[in-house]
Amino acid sequence: MRWENLEAVCVSPWRGRDKGQELERLAALAGEASADAAVAMESANLPVPIIEPASPPPPPDLTAAAFFDVDNTMMMGASIFHFARGLASRKYFATSDLAGFAWKQVKFRVGGREDKDTVSSAREQALSFVAGKTVKEIIEVGEEIYDELMADKIWSGTRALAQMHLDAGQRVWLVTATPVELAGIISRRLGLTGALGTVGESVDGVYTGKLVGDLLHGRAKAHAVRALASREGLDLRRCTAYSDSQNDVPMLSAVGTAVAINPDAGLREVARARGWEIRDFRTGRKAAKIGVPSVLGAGALAGAVAAGLAYRRR
Repeated sequence: MRWENLEAVCVSPWRGRDKGQELERLAALAGEASADAAVAMESANLPVPIIEPASPPPPPDLTAAAFFDVDNTMMMGASIFHFARGLASRKYFATSDLAGFAWKQVKFRVGGREDKDTVSSAREQALSFVAGKTVKEIIEVGEEIYDELMADKIWSGTRALAQMHLDAGQRVWLVTATPVELAGIISRRLGLTGALGTVGESVDGVYTGKLVGDLLHGRAKAHAVRALASREGLDLRRCTAYSDSQNDVPMLSAVGTAVAINPDAGLREVARARGWEIRDFRTGRKAAKIGVPSVLGAGALAGAVAAGLAYRRR
């Protein structure tokens, strides 16, 4: 076989229609797996003690819900990087490996460059550092790492928005490329309904280091939201989604109301063009609202000046 023909065979999955079809297949598979995992985690939640509320709870609104991205939307920075830092401090891998891991993940998930090398590298490394570990162990370690490195990085303004939906009787899910088990910990600690996240393959409770489908990123998030809505009986026209990234435009476009939180330049441009609401907590001020307000109206929101300053110092 001539070299140019061999090259065409090797790279053809990343060209033209084949590339798009394969990425879409993996995104759909990731979305379905994430929705299944979210439903399973929700049904497995332990019952909480019944405490007499100060006022009657709102009646449940079963067809409306809210979906929140995590990185730079609900939490300052990348949750997977905070998690990796915690694992490095526990000798799960060398601290010297952290910089390279962080750069590759941030380049893909924040920069959103979906070229062949970046996608392959991000997919291969996303859960490679937990290969051979048990799911139970990683969840227990994740609980510790959340307390150490994540709890003080929650944007109070975004947290207030999530509580606004809960107070209206709506369910609230996180939607993130971070591992679904870690996403579930964050959701549980914030008192939310559940989480959609990247699903790692496991056999007999032990991670293989491979993904089910792909990272829950970009189009995969939209697939996950639609799959969960189908399972939970949600009317997406009555749902709201929040994100900071242009990469999440597919998810934001899948619901009736989209809100840009701490938006990057690309998402800010899209939000202005489409009349989406914009909220910015990075400067301790509320950015000007664009277009029609959210489905629940403008609520009281707390800024995060101190947290922002702490993040910049880091």
